Amino acid sequence: MADRPFGLLAEFDSPEALLAAARKAREAGYRALDAFTPFPVEGLARILRLPRPNISWVGLLGGFAGGTFALLMQCYTNYAFPLNVGGRPLYALSAFAVVMFELTVLFSALSMIVAMLWQNGLPRLNFPAFATKRFHLASKDRFFLCIEGRDAAFDEHATASFLNELGALSVELMPP
Repeated sequence: MADRPFGLLAEFDSPEALLAAARKAREAGYRALDAFTPFPVEGLARILRLPRPNISWVGLLGGFAGGTFALLMQCYTNYAFPLNVGGRPLYALSAFAVVMFELTVLFSALSMIVAMLWQNGLPRLNFPAFATKRFHLASKDRFFLCIEGRDAAFDEHATASFLNELGALSVELMPP
């Protein structure tokens, strides 16, 4: 299993060719697909069946946690160290509003940053595609389709010939 490659990387010259290749690869039974493009390609995420991010829900939960933490912290502080200044009530919720707002925003933003990094699989300092010869063109004018080696239908030679039949300009093996 350690000798198994990460996958095969096929190069295409247009977004239409990439979309057609991804659609045919999905129809052929490949499930572990990924694509690399210099700009967003309409419909590619639907073909690859990329999961929808849940970052907004994480932000909402982080905001609730921050607001609750701020309220409980201030209530505990007023209970443990009571100061009666000018007849103010012990639990003056209107005085707590600023700290509650700030911690709600802080916890929400931090939780969304952590969720975004986790869902994107970051930090990842090296990716096997970087070791291929032509991958640097993905940020210029080429479109790449990757069929990963963990796919149940992946066979190095059969998959390479399949990608060549789809009209790939080049097919490169991605090292493990």
